Amino acid sequence: MVLRGDSVRIGVIGCGQWGPNHIRVFNSSPDAEVVACSDLEPGRLHQMRVLYPHIRTTTEYWQILGDPDIEAVVLATPTATHHKIVGEALRQGKDVLVEKPLADTLAHALSLAKLARARKRILMVGHTFMFNSGIVKLKEYIQSGMLGRIYYLNAIRTNLGPIRHDVSSVWDLASHDISIFNFLLNSTPLSVSARAEDFIQKGLEDVAFVTLSYPKRVLVNIHVSWLNPRKVREITAVGEKMMVVWDDLDNVGPIRMYDKKVVRHKFYESFGEFQLLIKEGDLTIPKLALEEPLKAQSQHFLRAVRSRERPISDAGTGVEVVRALTAIKRSIDRHGASISLPAESGRKAARTARKHRIPAAGSRRRPAEA
Repeated sequence: MVLRGDSVRIGVIGCGQWGPNHIRVFNSSPDAEVVACSDLEPGRLHQMRVLYPHIRTTTEYWQILGDPDIEAVVLATPTATHHKIVGEALRQGKDVLVEKPLADTLAHALSLAKLARARKRILMVGHTFMFNSGIVKLKEYIQSGMLGRIYYLNAIRTNLGPIRHDVSSVWDLASHDISIFNFLLNSTPLSVSARAEDFIQKGLEDVAFVTLSYPKRVLVNIHVSWLNPRKVREITAVGEKMMVVWDDLDNVGPIRMYDKKVVRHKFYESFGEFQLLIKEGDLTIPKLALEEPLKAQSQHFLRAVRSRERPISDAGTGVEVVRALTAIKRSIDRHGASISLPAESGRKAARTARKHRIPAAGSRRRPAEA
């Protein structure tokens, strides 16, 4: 690990599934230094000490929050703990990167976003796929108009496990796809409808089919499941001019562009009639510069900490994902009823984010606040 005098000093809270990945990625950056980590399981901390002897370990996360030499905190703990720990970190003057989703309720997510603004702290949510090179390229295609008008988007995120015990497959898996679609379309859903079942654990749906309606009549469907024989991570975008498939498990060519579409051809037997024709064109596999999304995300967080510019997956982004997840749960509880979301919420958040620049608080080190 290469260290510089201006490295951002980081504490990682939670060393279960994702915490060690954050430690690895930040430790490999010359712009960061992981100085401490915490977890409730001593065995996990022992493993971290073996891998990174220079890192202090503790079972008490508040020791990290109370350390004035730690400037930023990465939180990789169960979703139900986010509101409490993120809130404490912000009050201690720390910038925070928290794993998705931002919080377990919409009220908690909104309160954290408000607190981050009041304390002038960076609060970034780990919606990692916003830093995936394939998703970034797909967004370029959509925003440039290459696909023409977008008809619909379809996401499949399935596997046999891993089965979580704290949140449902919707909150675990669909949160990824909601963040992706909000990112691709620069908007938030107007309504949702969902059906799901809890076959394995009562109260925690392990399979769900979600339909979302976005502005400009874009229809979106999400299929998530912990009960599927195949691991699939795929998004299909169908446009007026072209169709694109993103396959996250294809390391050779995750983006495939299909020059396929339906065209209206004048049918002259009667005036004003059209014949619908299928156009079959080439298949193109663009070459992408593949980079580990978690690494790209960590570098984006470090730049935000230094520059005080809002990250693209800021608290407002996290709030909108939780808002959609909350509406999906309401629809599931009402057997698929359509649930409307406030049409202005996403646009207002985007306008606020564009204007918002987090001012420096004298220096990157901020003392604890009462």
